[in-house]
Amino acid sequence: MLTEERYQIILEKLKLDGIVSVNELITSLQTSESTIRRDLNSLHKQGKLKKVHGGAVLLEDNYSKNDFKVSIRKGINIKNKTVIAKYAASLIKDNDVIFLDAGTTTEIIIDYITAKNITVVTNGIGHAKSLLEKNIKVHILGGEIKAVTEAVVGITAVQNLQSYNFSKGFFGANGVSVNSGYTTPDINEAMVKKEAIRRCAKTYILVDSSKFEETSFITFCKLQDAIMITDELNDVNYDAEVIQTNKFI
Repeated sequence: MLTEERYQIILEKLKLDGIVSVNELITSLQTSESTIRRDLNSLHKQGKLKKVHGGAVLLEDNYSKNDFKVSIRKGINIKNKTVIAKYAASLIKDNDVIFLDAGTTTEIIIDYITAKNITVVTNGIGHAKSLLEKNIKVHILGGEIKAVTEAVVGITAVQNLQSYNFSKGFFGANGVSVNSGYTTPDINEAMVKKEAIRRCAKTYILVDSSKFEETSFITFCKLQDAIMITDELNDVNYDAEVIQTNKFI
């Protein structure tokens, strides 16, 4: 297949899904990883996409309301997400009552939980199943299920949350910026995040460095109202308590 043909296919996939992973492109284009990475580097330099660790995302208005399928997002920035999630799991102690937000980074936390006698409340459909498989006591919120993110969202979920109080909460975000704080594209998901954060004694938001200075439609938390766990932060202007996991590697 000619290079320009591969470029066209990659860009068409991005228009359709908004995000592509290297592994997905290797399979669909039947070519090598090195070729795909060269293609993504070239298209990135041409300003036709934004290359991220493990794949690429569509270039668009920062205030886009788009969200991406969980199955696709799982392959993006997996190394950094895993390091962040592993550190977050170490913060969970015996007898904690936890809120675990839907999302690909927060889901990885489950693999590394070692604390005993904990209770987890989540709005993540896949999260609930994984927690049960680890014999962890789990409550799942009721409400509308958002198919793209596999999250329970909306006013019913918010009302469910009003019965709970959490020692710690772990959340994901689509973007984080100095001006807008932590943001997400969907107002119904933002409602759930806001209410859950209000009910947490400690709030941790997990963002890999590709999310910095990205802004989505709705702000759900100010920088100073949560502890950020990230792989690396070089911008000293962030008014937040920050844990950088690259310091522990």
